[in-house]
Amino acid sequence: MFTIKGKTTDWEVVIGLETHIEVLSNSKIFSGASADYNPTIKPNTQVSMVDAAMPGMLPVLNEYCVEQAIKFGLGINAEISHRSKFARKQYFYPDLPQGYQISQPAEEPPVVGRGWIEIMGDDGNKKKIFIERAHLEQDAAKNKHDMHPSKSFVDLNRSGVTLLEIVTFLDTKNPENNSYISSPDEAERYLREIREIARALGVSKANMEEGSMRADVNVSVRPAGSNEFRTRTETKNMISFKFIKSAIEYEARRQIEIYENGGTVSQDTMRYSQADGTTSVLRSKENALDYRYFPDPDLLPLIITDEQIERIRKTMPELPAATRARYIADYGLKEYDAARLTETTDISHWFDCAVGNKKERGKIIANWMISELFAHPENWDEKNSGKISDDPDAPRIITPSDLAELVDMIAASEINGKQAKEIFIKMLDGETGTPREIADKFGMKQITDTAAIERVIDEIIAANPSQVEQYKSGKVGLLGFFVGNVMRATGGQANPAVVSEMMKSKLN
Repeated sequence: MFTIKGKTTDWEVVIGLETHIEVLSNSKIFSGASADYNPTIKPNTQVSMVDAAMPGMLPVLNEYCVEQAIKFGLGINAEISHRSKFARKQYFYPDLPQGYQISQPAEEPPVVGRGWIEIMGDDGNKKKIFIERAHLEQDAAKNKHDMHPSKSFVDLNRSGVTLLEIVTFLDTKNPENNSYISSPDEAERYLREIREIARALGVSKANMEEGSMRADVNVSVRPAGSNEFRTRTETKNMISFKFIKSAIEYEARRQIEIYENGGTVSQDTMRYSQADGTTSVLRSKENALDYRYFPDPDLLPLIITDEQIERIRKTMPELPAATRARYIADYGLKEYDAARLTETTDISHWFDCAVGNKKERGKIIANWMISELFAHPENWDEKNSGKISDDPDAPRIITPSDLAELVDMIAASEINGKQAKEIFIKMLDGETGTPREIADKFGMKQITDTAAIERVIDEIIAANPSQVEQYKSGKVGLLGFFVGNVMRATGGQANPAVVSEMMKSKLN
């Protein structure tokens, strides 16, 4: 259990996350305008009359966005509601042309109901984090304050892009149930799992750097061992794992200081300062009543059938948790390595292609990918296209078949580890040909002729009589000295395992 030491007692942190992911679709949730929002597109060029809230314009629900929400719901083991509604969430802000946001009200069943995902808890054991709901809503526009010293601008390109808001569940009726996020590290693991599920299903890019995934962070504290739930604060629109963890820790310590000085924490919306890692009050926290929800009169209730749900379920790919479990079971990978290889479906597909039907490749290919390939993103194509650029100065793309062949050559004792690294470096430097062709071209095949190795061993022993006597008198650590000399004499081309065994035999 993560605790923070106060002046007189230890404190626990209770964390809730409201995560927004932009849903991948060609058009927006209630209009036909393109949903390909990104900062490089010219402002206010992907806006329909609906998005701009022109009088008399009516929203039309995008069915594909509903299917994307259902798919995500199935991915988090959630109930799918057969009937749900859309409502107008009233508040004024310049980035909201309508003066309200079309969303799904908290008191009504959303498209996606109660679900759960599993993360690694701080104690090293699996931990279920329950999700209360995931509901569809339209994104707001984007305010821009840095284009003019005295004016602000609004870009409506993002207005109406589909959001799926995922809200964690806090079981206030059973406070002993600890299936909630209780540390900054658990918050990061939860968000990474949400991101991986969304990406694996093709529901969202879930990219925090570009804003297609962001989180509102709710934090409260209580004395360690207590089942009490105290007043929470909400830090809005966080778009970095690092900053989220920093905001949680700072806000928890701020609340602890207030309580220990005899004060009370108010339910506020906070802002986070990236410059110094602090939080400060932005405004009083709104409640559902403040938003004056009422049913949207232009949208009929959303009806979802069992047939629709099952049709979508049949299209589901293997999810990251199942892929990680398979890697651990089939290849003996550690949790960390399995997690690195399932960060995206493209990475796991690349790994699967490299391993092929040879399980014995699994562990060594995982090691090469994590320690070498990931360090050279310009030299590998995780989408497995293997395309060669027309640009002669473009870096060589290393393919799954390249790495598979390199690993097979090591296993067959055609090359040793040192030679494999040299071949890999040559590929990084743009050398053409397969690993085997490169080995042939540069004479890097391993010497396996035992007669040739024996001649070199005899020469090394004859040239070092003093070390031979020391070895025979008990200094067996000198074996490395003899093996190293043989490897140098053969230009690193002898099989070190064979050299070691033959040298032992000769010296003994």
